Amino acid sequence: MLELLANTSSHYLLAATGAFLLGIAKSGVKGIAVFIVVLFVFAFDAKASTGILMPLLIVGDVFAILYYKKHANWKYVFQLIPWMCFGVLLGTYGGNKLDEASFKTGMATLILITTLLLFYWERRPKNKVPNNLFFGASIGALAGFTTMVGNLAGAVTNIYFLAMRLPKNVFIGTSAYVFFIINIFKIPFHIWVWKTISTTSLEISLQFIPYLMLGLFVGVRLVKRINDTNYRKLILLLTAIGALILFFR
Repeated sequence: MLELLANTSSHYLLAATGAFLLGIAKSGVKGIAVFIVVLFVFAFDAKASTGILMPLLIVGDVFAILYYKKHANWKYVFQLIPWMCFGVLLGTYGGNKLDEASFKTGMATLILITTLLLFYWERRPKNKVPNNLFFGASIGALAGFTTMVGNLAGAVTNIYFLAMRLPKNVFIGTSAYVFFIINIFKIPFHIWVWKTISTTSLEISLQFIPYLMLGLFVGVRLVKRINDTNYRKLILLLTAIGALILFFR
């Protein structure tokens, strides 16, 4: 089935576009994860697409680490990773029992409400999101769960990093390490529990590496043209649009 879809021109074009957008996202233009996930779901179906995306995600993570490694803030990496791992375990063993329509609606609602709150906090800097263990733990667990079930953790972590008011390059560098670590952690569950990564899926993933690399090249140049203030506004806007798309996916 996977081979058939990969060789169908319309499905191939959808996945190639998704890989290109993934490159742009991994180079620093955050907030477009929903577009990528939707394109791969249309090309390969929901569960199979998670395994096909994994190698592409990791290649993008490696690029982002190499390019932005000097800008990572390890304080936030250490705050999120343990809770994200916990969330991945919940998603691995509980995600299959969750009704997909309810999950999408709940996630979209949560992301949209939180994004609107961040728009409000942007206008009133004194009203900050609490920078404490509970906030990091709850965001981390939710991000881990959503990254395992639907590769949608980017929207959740965007909210966290924006709330922490990280500068553009620190935002990108920190998120690169977070997602590289968590994506490596997810691999065994995809291979042995969900069985979504196989020799066939890897062969399909390799077909889309060139489009990913092109997206990385384009994305780096886009990020350089965006200042910190406009970058925050862009991420908030894209995250909100992504949440709205989830309602109608």
